[in-house]
Amino acid sequence: MEHSAARVPGLPSWLQPSSRLRRFAHWLYPFALGCGVTTLSFVSPWRPPIFLFDGMSADPPWALVALAMLAAGVSAMFIRRARWPLFVVSLLAWLGLTMMAAVFVAAYYAGAGRPGRPHDPGRAWPYFLVASTLVGLPVGWSAVHGDLLYEGMTGGVIVGGTFTALFWVGMTVGLPFVFGLWVRARRQVLEQLRDRAERLEREQHERAERARSEERRRIAREMHDVVAHRVALMVLHAGALEVSTADPRTAEEAALIRTTGREAMQELREVLGMLRAPDLADGTVPELAPQPTLADLDRLLDASRAAGLPVRRVDEGQPREVPLSAQRTAYRVVQEALTNVAKHAGAVPTTVTLRHEPHGLTVSVDNAPPPQPAPPVPDSGLGLVGLAERVALAGGSVQARPRLDGGFTVHARIPADPPEIRAVPA
Repeated sequence: MEHSAARVPGLPSWLQPSSRLRRFAHWLYPFALGCGVTTLSFVSPWRPPIFLFDGMSADPPWALVALAMLAAGVSAMFIRRARWPLFVVSLLAWLGLTMMAAVFVAAYYAGAGRPGRPHDPGRAWPYFLVASTLVGLPVGWSAVHGDLLYEGMTGGVIVGGTFTALFWVGMTVGLPFVFGLWVRARRQVLEQLRDRAERLEREQHERAERARSEERRRIAREMHDVVAHRVALMVLHAGALEVSTADPRTAEEAALIRTTGREAMQELREVLGMLRAPDLADGTVPELAPQPTLADLDRLLDASRAAGLPVRRVDEGQPREVPLSAQRTAYRVVQEALTNVAKHAGAVPTTVTLRHEPHGLTVSVDNAPPPQPAPPVPDSGLGLVGLAERVALAGGSVQARPRLDGGFTVHARIPADPPEIRAVPA
């Protein structure tokens, strides 16, 4: 599974995966690895490992040495494409000339797996077992039959040869292999965490979209109830005016108003019916109870107090007539804020401030800091998403932010221009 080069928090710009320096280093790495293996292969005993401790000087053909060094470097250079060339060349170079650099790098990639393929790293243990055998047995044989050990040493020659073989196996094969296994495990963990983070992000986005959709459907139901009621009254009065008036022009205008109102009601039902259809499709019943307004705010606060939340109400400004839609929005702001206080802070002192302004209504809910940090709650934040959607549709704005003292504040401003009252001529 390939991922785009996303920005990693905490890293400087020149170390980010998308930076030119990182891309250049990624491109240069195989060549540097091949050159390093070729160069380090020059530092070798240049004799088979079975004669490693015989004390004789080695004088292999230089063509064979150059070929082995070149093969080891080229196979290491193509490690991103395939691992088996390096595995084969490293063992042949070891058995022929005791070249340790290629074995060291091959043991690391046997443990680490295929570069860039955490989901399919390949098998690790076959090379480790074969390499450990081909390194340990010749070295142990050379230590027993060479000049390294002597008769009468502590533990005997066999024990000394065994420890010598284990030491060489551990330093040449075991150490890079174990480090490679750690790198493999780390890659897999990071890949799983990356997949999990992407999945959680998708689920969070879906939950937020569902919250917005639910809020829009609820607002659509309220709009349908209110607007349909007012338009129905308008159609009713227009019909009565059409029947009772003696002026033909007035009767014609009243008929036009009645017809237009009926068409508007039908179009409103069709548009809002699409938003209400999902509620009816899954078997739930639409809300039939009247929507709460500011007159029901004290009842909401009393219910919160009964649940153990110490909350008080503060009214500021000169109370005046506020449209029902603004009252319902303000009520929902307080309701969602108190729900979040109970969910995240517990029974802490809370203040609900309702400020009447000339052209708007300001609602603030401030809670004191909790005595101890509350554990994270799944699906938290979706209520604020729906609340912001509702207030935005009403033409207002919402701010939800933590305070420096550890408390939290929800502040909403809702336009609340009073309806125009026009005098009807007698």
